[in-house]
Amino acid sequence: MQSWMIGLITGAVMVGWWAALPPWYVSVLLLLPVSGGLCAKCAVARFLCGLAAGCLLGIIYGTCLLDSRVTAACVGTAITVRGHVTSLPSDTQVHRETRRQRFQFTVSELRPERCRGPRHLILSYYGNETIYPGAQWQFEVKLRKPWGLANPGSFNRQQWFSQNAIDAVGSVRNSPHNRLLSGDTGWQPMPERARFDISARIADLPFSPNVIAVLQAITVADKHAVTGELWQLFQQFGINHLLVISGLHIGLVAGAGYGLGKLGMLLLPSRGNRSHWLPLLCSLGLACVYAALAGFSLPTARALCMLACFVAAALVGRKSASANNLLLAAAVILVMNPLAALGSGFWLSFGAVAGLLWLLQWQAGTKPAVRLLQTHAFIALFMAPLGGVFFAGASLVAMPANLVMIPVIGWVVVPFSLLAVLCFWCGWGLESLFWQLAAWPLELLLRWGQQMADTHQQWLYVPLAIDLLTALLALLAAVLLVLPRSRVLKCGALLLALPMCLPYRPLPATASVATHVTVLDVGQGSAVLIRAGRRALLYDTGGGDPAGTNLGSLVVLPFLKAQGIDTLDTLIISHNDLDHSAGLAAVLDAVPVRRLRYGPNVDQPGYGSRCAAGEAWRWPGGQQFQFLSPAEEEPARSNDGSCVLQIQVGEYRLLLPGDIEVERERTLARFWRSSLQSPWLLVGHHGSRTSSSHAFLKQVDPVLAVVSSGYENRFGHPHPAVVARLEERGAMVLSTANSGAIEFTLTPGKPVTVVAYRDLIQRYWL
Repeated sequence: MQSWMIGLITGAVMVGWWAALPPWYVSVLLLLPVSGGLCAKCAVARFLCGLAAGCLLGIIYGTCLLDSRVTAACVGTAITVRGHVTSLPSDTQVHRETRRQRFQFTVSELRPERCRGPRHLILSYYGNETIYPGAQWQFEVKLRKPWGLANPGSFNRQQWFSQNAIDAVGSVRNSPHNRLLSGDTGWQPMPERARFDISARIADLPFSPNVIAVLQAITVADKHAVTGELWQLFQQFGINHLLVISGLHIGLVAGAGYGLGKLGMLLLPSRGNRSHWLPLLCSLGLACVYAALAGFSLPTARALCMLACFVAAALVGRKSASANNLLLAAAVILVMNPLAALGSGFWLSFGAVAGLLWLLQWQAGTKPAVRLLQTHAFIALFMAPLGGVFFAGASLVAMPANLVMIPVIGWVVVPFSLLAVLCFWCGWGLESLFWQLAAWPLELLLRWGQQMADTHQQWLYVPLAIDLLTALLALLAAVLLVLPRSRVLKCGALLLALPMCLPYRPLPATASVATHVTVLDVGQGSAVLIRAGRRALLYDTGGGDPAGTNLGSLVVLPFLKAQGIDTLDTLIISHNDLDHSAGLAAVLDAVPVRRLRYGPNVDQPGYGSRCAAGEAWRWPGGQQFQFLSPAEEEPARSNDGSCVLQIQVGEYRLLLPGDIEVERERTLARFWRSSLQSPWLLVGHHGSRTSSSHAFLKQVDPVLAVVSSGYENRFGHPHPAVVARLEERGAMVLSTANSGAIEFTLTPGKPVTVVAYRDLIQRYWL
């Protein structure tokens, strides 16, 4: 059975990495070995049969996933949907007077008939009505494919859409057809409605925003209030796993349920051994309730499955090996969702438990205090390479931080929070006291942690971008280190871990003849990185909210970290529009910048200066940079005041024009004439029809033109007329919306190489 489950898990994971699904007859062929798999006597045969079953499962799931997605013919058209809300809405203030609620929606009826197929949607509602989980609505919507930004080193939202079987995303139109059909759909959405009410109650508590965010996350798994800064703070200390309801929390609640069951046995009339089931069932029942409050996330599902196996074995009087439980939990989760293994949570969750089970094999007879220290030290070592793979870094203080925070969260915050929830449901007066007891240690520790992060950041977290082979060697080293009485193996383990400890320097310290130009996929905005050797220039930082979530922190900084860039030679903000400048503060806070230049009306950070036509500089590798605009006069529009930068690499030129429009383009064409010629062009204003005039393109004469715009953006960028003008001049037009991040490598004497990130990560579900 073990061999068959291992094969099943391997097959399901494999299919998630395929670039395309095979024809239908392959599934028919896979049915033959699957049918006799469990009866095979040979372990290899059982593994192969399980492998076929896993592949078949993954193919069927993937086919259903693709068939249910919105079709291209229905993208952008008005569609009427009926159904119910199935998630906690995220409530944000987009502008001063605009409220946006984003939620998952399950469709029961969709019109027109030709667009039928999508069942699970993510909708954005802009209006004053409060959206409650479980409520039935009729909406008029515009849908688009479940698309996401694609950049090296940053979160792949399109992968998240596929993991959660989201068939389309869209926005609710302002229409008279929108109406509430019913406030409730029965018992099914009750857990989500309870989570919503509890989360709203926590939001009203008189605590700091960070404490409220932590309480919402560990009580009902509502992480909407967890800011990037708070997540980064927990990550620096290696305790960000505590913001996710996991097996640790489930185990605590299960233990409390077991204790209540034991108490019940004492109170009930004695009936021999027939009541031995009460503690076990109480343990499983309370764990299920808490998992429901957590939305049955992956870590809670894994913990519940293991607990259920243990309870079932105990009830029938059989022993249940923990390793078998873990294997069964992985198989069950992948049967329910074969794409679960795409996310880091699957590997981190199962990896941590597997590491603990391995350690327990060698801790017999160890004193409790020593066992506690050994466990925390081992987990810190074991999880460090996984953090390097998934997060490009690891905490240096993970062991002491977890030694303090796990008891605080597990023995204080979670119990008092759940007692407060119970009082909230029952209307008891002790609710406020329990919330205060849960919040008090968080207020204190978060304040201390922030002070330490502000003053000793370099001692808390280290960049650790490593490849998969290095991570596997480090994991093997951690496994060997716990073996008793084996000095040779321990010395070998240290050698295996050595590659992970070496400084990560992907960029050469000397001047490089190759220049890399990366147009990042930041949606409707722009961010371009030019790097050569140890030099790097960033042109714009993407859009978003300067004081909240922005593409500077979500895309630009992770890419810089992945490339090993810890200093920017130059940072340029072309002009003050948020789609170009929103990430300025985030980048300046995280990365030292030697030279800062900015366009008109940009909030000045206290240093740097305005871009000025004629300013030029040169890198050691021979790369030359020059501003062609703006001149000293103040333009009538901020777009026309954009910093226009021309870069020369050998005989090859690149032009970054910002958002200049026709009037400024004509001025540049008249003044610079043939000097404006640049084979590589970042299309101005994201391909708006107000830019890329005939006169401008005649002087620039581009060979390669890149449009940085959002997928199915509401502005219609790039405009068909602009694309037509570029193609008439023989330019190849590329778009970040379709290709993801696009990297150009310019080496003197060699052709330009072009790599689109989506071509590198081809998966059938993208």
